Amino acid sequence: MGKSRMEAFSDGVIAIIITIMVLELKVPHEATLEALLPLWPLFFAYVLSFVYVGIYWNNHHHLLQLAQKVDGRALWANLHLLFWLSLVPFMTNWLGEQHMAALPMALYGVVLLMSAIAYDLLVRSLVRLHGPQSALAHAIGRDTKGWVSIVLYAVGVPLSLWQPLVGAAFYVGLALVWIRPDPRVERM
Repeated sequence: MGKSRMEAFSDGVIAIIITIMVLELKVPHEATLEALLPLWPLFFAYVLSFVYVGIYWNNHHHLLQLAQKVDGRALWANLHLLFWLSLVPFMTNWLGEQHMAALPMALYGVVLLMSAIAYDLLVRSLVRLHGPQSALAHAIGRDTKGWVSIVLYAVGVPLSLWQPLVGAAFYVGLALVWIRPDPRVERM
């Protein structure tokens, strides 16, 4: 199968995810800086989530530039990724509304962890479909960065329960690692 429908559907879902996130930002009733101060946790969560959704969109786009085709396994892997990304607006709002409390921060981390796992499954399904000698397989290689990220998300979740700001630091750090498009794929 061609990849165009999967690519278009994914772009649409990701656009809706970002739209939902921005619609959850509430405008203060007063025109003062003091009125903005209580909103900082929600704004922080929004910015972090926007960056993460952008990272996935960007890397998804680059990944599909190397893919020539998709199959049923890749379609389901892509839907799996979109499912976890679709939970980002809910988790963002909950995290911000609860002023970055431990449980929302940990569950936010679970969504990030599951998104990373789902992305890895999508990559693996496409590599399997295209074969070990494909440009895609060569670009992905061993994917050490992906595996290390999954481990770090898994570490960040229990740390968030212990100290939410430490978990937040993990999630921000991982976003900074991934903010640059995957150079392995860009080279190909």
